[in-house]
Parts: sequence; structure tokens; C-alpha cells
Amino acid sequence: MTDLNIGVVGSAGRMGQSLVREIVQTDGVRLVAASERAEHPALGKDVGSTAGVDVLGIKITDNAREVFEEAESVIEFSGPEATVGHASLAAAVGVCHVIGTTGLSQGDETALGAAAKRTPIFWAPNMSLGVNVLIALAEQAASALSDDFDIEILEMHHRHKVDAPSGTALALGQAVAKGRDVDLGRVSQRARDGITGERRRGDIGFAVLRGGDVVGNHSVILAGENDRLELTHQATSRQIFAAGAVRAAIWLQPQPPGLYGMRDMLGFAG
Repeated sequence: MTDLNIGVVGSAGRMGQSLVREIVQTDGVRLVAASERAEHPALGKDVGSTAGVDVLGIKITDNAREVFEEAESVIEFSGPEATVGHASLAAAVGVCHVIGTTGLSQGDETALGAAAKRTPIFWAPNMSLGVNVLIALAEQAASALSDDFDIEILEMHHRHKVDAPSGTALALGQAVAKGRDVDLGRVSQRARDGITGERRRGDIGFAVLRGGDVVGNHSVILAGENDRLELTHQATSRQIFAAGAVRAAIWLQPQPPGLYGMRDMLGFAG
């Protein structure tokens, strides 16, 4: 069996460098191309050296199309606008596309779905296998416990994160809303300040913390009158997201066109 040729978009960022390191140390895959945004200081440099591994002989380009044309599967963690454009490019070229980008709007998700009609696309707001088990457990817990239990979702990330709540927190919110068979948009409570009055029964609350170099902490709290259930995941290294993304690229390769996620790869029902 030949190695799977992978390209990385955003290869000089924190996640991009983690992806390069993960690909280099994973059997069955091979890095063949890498790109960065225009005017990035890493352009023209060897992608291996930039990621702190051996020289790989692959120069970082600002031409994303070259990456999609050279690879069989492309992985990216970037911004929503760039990701949507790259998904269309993946569909045009006929390349598998693995996306870890967060902060996508409903319109962005619709655009991914349209591109996925022509090529396999895998999108997950969090590529950690552990987090996705947490999401499944949160849905089950919300389904088992009535709205006598108040649900709060707490997340903390590093100071550089630009979107809030995190994509993972929103995925947790969608999971518990599904477990209770309610519309998250109707019961979501994202801000509390001043005299807010009592908590509305059935609300799903979100709290956001930012600071330091926290990779990602997420908790789902189900608080009742006499007991409290807390489900928590803590990420201690970005490498877990890279490992999940590379695993997704391998899994996605034989799939027909469609929009896939962690539930599909892990075999979760629903």
C-alpha cells in the first residue's frame, strides 16, 4: 500500500507546525506540499525546518491551489473565509479536505455542504478524540436528566483565540440541546451582566475564559437541587488535534463525496 500524500494549508501556524510534525512521525502518510497566506514570513522556507523537524525539501508557498493539486488529501486549520474558498477548490480539483477551522457561520457550513457534494470533506470543530467522546456523553447525560438540572458549558483557551464561545463549546451546546430535543438558539444564554433576574428553566448557559497558553479546557455542568454532574476534558498539547486530523485524513480517503465529522469516524449513532 502506498503512502497517502497530504498537503497542509497554514503550515507555519501553531496548528500547521503540529500537523507537519504529526505527518512526519505517522506511518502510511507523506507530506508533499505546504502553503501559507500571502506575505507570511515563512514563505519560501523549508516546511520541516519551520516545524522544528528535519529538512523535508518542501518549500512553503502562498499558492493554495498548488497544494490541492499535488496532494490526495489537504488538512487545514485556518479562518472561515479562507476555509470556505479552499473547500470549493477541493471540490473543483477532486481532493479530500480535512477541516479543523472554528468560528464558521451557518452560511459557511452550508457552503461546505455544497462543496461536499463533489468531494469528501471532513469538518470537526475539535479534532481531539477525547473531546468528541465528551460530546457524545454530554448528549446522553442531557437526555437522561430532566430540565430540573441546569446546564452550563464552561470553556477556557489561550489569550490569542479570536472566537468565542469556542467551536467545541458550541458543539457541546448542540449536543445537549439535541439530548433534550430543544432548539439551541432558543435556549442559549451567552451573556450575563448586571441584574439579570433568576435563571430561566431549560436555558443552556455558556461561560468563556481567556488567558495564558491554555490549549483548551471544556466542561459541561449539569446542576440539580441536590447533586451535580460535571463532564470535563482538558487538552494539554495541540498535538492531539493534529493526531485526530491525520487520522481523519486516512479515514476519509476511501469515502464517497459527502460532509463527514467525528461521529462518522468514531462510529457514534445519530
